[in-house]
Amino acid sequence: MIEYNKRNIRTWSLLGPSGAHGTAAIELAETNPNVLMLTADLCFFSGLERFKSAFPDRLYNFGIAEQNMIGAAAGLAKEGFIPVVNTYASFCTSRCADQVRVNMSYMKLPVKLIGLTAGYAAGVLGATHMSVEDLAFMRALPNITVISPADCTEIIKAVIASAETPDPTYIRLTGPQNTPIVYKEDYDFQIGKAVTIQEGEDVCIIATGSMVYHAMQTAKLLETEGISCTVLNMHTIKPLDVDAIMEANEKHKLLVTAEEHNIIGGLYSAVSEVLCRGGIHTPVLPIGINDFFAHSGSYPYQMRESGLSADLMKEEIIKKL
Repeated sequence: MIEYNKRNIRTWSLLGPSGAHGTAAIELAETNPNVLMLTADLCFFSGLERFKSAFPDRLYNFGIAEQNMIGAAAGLAKEGFIPVVNTYASFCTSRCADQVRVNMSYMKLPVKLIGLTAGYAAGVLGATHMSVEDLAFMRALPNITVISPADCTEIIKAVIASAETPDPTYIRLTGPQNTPIVYKEDYDFQIGKAVTIQEGEDVCIIATGSMVYHAMQTAKLLETEGISCTVLNMHTIKPLDVDAIMEANEKHKLLVTAEEHNIIGGLYSAVSEVLCRGGIHTPVLPIGINDFFAHSGSYPYQMRESGLSADLMKEEIIKKL
């Protein structure tokens, strides 16, 4: 049984998203004999080396054949297994668009899709490995749950929670190794239920994935300017926590969405859709990737190039106010 203590949380942070996923994989295998891990030649980069040693007969390596892997996962799910599919986010979404649409979405099969290195985590490898449009695609598909955890602790909770549901699920992993810690102790994680990190009166930053930590840092900077911020971790993009959004709409002067994703089709679009259906609403400032492909480079460089660092976020929020 996983213990959510300070030592483990720090270890998961050092390992990064893939390592945290590997920890969850061990926990799932020990508690459910139907859980299988599928990878496309990325056993090490999926954090599955320990899983491979402990459960060699429950790990399937399909090589660089991601579309085939999705089809095989569907077949395994049809036979009563819980297949957890692991590969780069850009490969398991856009490259496998037809297979995901038919075998997961249309057939409602409980395949759990883990999108590694989403956003800029593998940005040094160029645009082919930068997954900045996956939320737009995945949230448009019927029947699929879409989760974007804030840190490594939440990754573990999300992976374990997803395996306990009958729903096809996409879990988007953002952030580099030595991932900043958002949750320093155990907390209640529920799919579809946003988590309030802190409360304020002026601005509500609705963030997802890696941007939750950056939103927390931005809130600290804004406090020095006398601006009070709520930070809301919207870890589930679908189903969206509509009540949390409408409450934020009623209580604040400005809403800000923060995502390591194109501002088209992701969190900003999802929040705006909710607000438009609700009628008159608070102004919304989108902070994300402004519909372009970033240059190859280090993770910090690409985050700043896209205006996703705390200091640049602070400037944009003050301008909007």
